[in-house]
Parts: sequence; structure tokens; C-alpha cells
Amino acid sequence: MIAAPGPASTPATDPLRTAGGLWPVRRRRQLVPTSLLAVASLPLLTPTPTAEQLIELQSRRARTFKRSGDIVFSLAALTLGAPLFLALGVLVKLSSRGPVFYVQQRVGRDYRSFGCIKFRTMRRDADKVLSALLLSSPDLEEEFRNDFKLKNDPRITRLGKFLRRSSLDELPQFLNVLRGEMSLVGPRPIVRKELPRYGVRMNEVLAVRPGLTGLWQVSGRNNLSYEERVELDVRYARHRSVLLDLTIIFKTIAVILDPRDRGAY
Repeated sequence: MIAAPGPASTPATDPLRTAGGLWPVRRRRQLVPTSLLAVASLPLLTPTPTAEQLIELQSRRARTFKRSGDIVFSLAALTLGAPLFLALGVLVKLSSRGPVFYVQQRVGRDYRSFGCIKFRTMRRDADKVLSALLLSSPDLEEEFRNDFKLKNDPRITRLGKFLRRSSLDELPQFLNVLRGEMSLVGPRPIVRKELPRYGVRMNEVLAVRPGLTGLWQVSGRNNLSYEERVELDVRYARHRSVLLDLTIIFKTIAVILDPRDRGAY
């Protein structure tokens, strides 16, 4: 028997958990990508469209409108927020040794790599320390393998904890938005090691630009399981609209201003 996902408009839902009041989060279940499976004498089904093919099917007018909004909003943020950017850069430089910015390679639209920019929140030898940590602790190794981050990460500086909790470390990503590598709203920008976790649905997610914010950021962030994060990314890719983008932007502002735990670390 082949288990396949139901129609996107009627997902199986958990009444006790919803994605920030926007979308229900589907319970984890095992799915077999039918486009890649041949069972006995059954013929192969129609191949899954590639990200490039899905991009071609998108409305050119809708893409132009969204890109225009990204340019205007990011220019305004970079201009009006310049004093804050400068102040945070100075604090990062004075608080610990190392560069002001941290650039990590992420996967963008149509599988194109780009350097995702953030204010540095870790010690400069963070990558070496991570390798030693994972070798010394099976529990930490399992946590990092499951979530691609650590909740109580000893590499994070004192200022870095504040920047992450307030999401101020992500402000430099307005440069990524201006350059067309990211959008204001979209799926999470992920690293290449995460691609297998999405399966064939990755093409849908990478048919749109990753976002500075998105459903994941306003729905609990790291308090969600990895499967729930994937589900939210897929739901955004399938149901994106101007109204949804505006709703996420306003919810993002509320999350940043709310001091309660929202899963940012």
C-alpha cells in the first residue's frame, strides 16, 4: 500500500496545535514519493515537476509585485535602520574577537547557493568547537543531527544570546533581500545538508525565494519539531499570497516585541 499526501486544502490536523493561527500543522506520518516508486508491474507515475518548471508556471505579474515590494521595503529598512545597524556592529566587534558579520552558504530559489548574512553571535572558532562538542557528547550530536542547532549552545556569546532572542542578528539579511537572494516572507533558508529531509517536496519550497521571516518564525520557531517546520515551509509555498505575506509581517513584529519565549535561540 502506498501512503500519499491528501489534497493541500484538507490536511489532517491536530486541534491542539496550529501554526500561529494561520495553518494547521500536519501530524508526522510516513510518506512514499509516488513519483519515484515503481511497484511490481505498475508503471511509473508522472515525474514531480522541477523547481525551475514550477517557477515558469508562476504568475509573472505576482512575482514582479512581490519583488518590487521586497526592494522598496529592504531599501527603507536599510536606510532608516542604518544607525541601529551601526550600533549593533560596534557592539558585536567590541564584545568578542572576530568579524562583525557571519556569512553561511544557504540554498535559495531553484537550488542556487547564496551567502546568508547575519550579525555574528558566536565565538570566531565556533566551527572547531562544534566538532569537539559533538564528538564528546552523543546527546548533543543527536540534537544537532535532528535540528541542525543546539538549544544550549556554549559557542554563543553573551551579546549573541540577546541578538538571537530578539532576532536582531538577522537584520543584515535585508541585504540578501535587496540583492534578490531572499524575500521578506518565504520558507526558511536552509543549508544543503537539510535537503534530504524535505524529499520530493523540496522542489515546491525552492520554487520561491527563502524569507527573512515566514510561517515558521511566527509559529514557534525552534519549539516546533523539524517535521512541523518542513510542513510549514511546504504550506507557504503552496498557499502564498499578498494577504498571507502581510499577515506574517504583522505577526513577526508582534513576536519580536513580545518578550515571552517564542523559540528563538
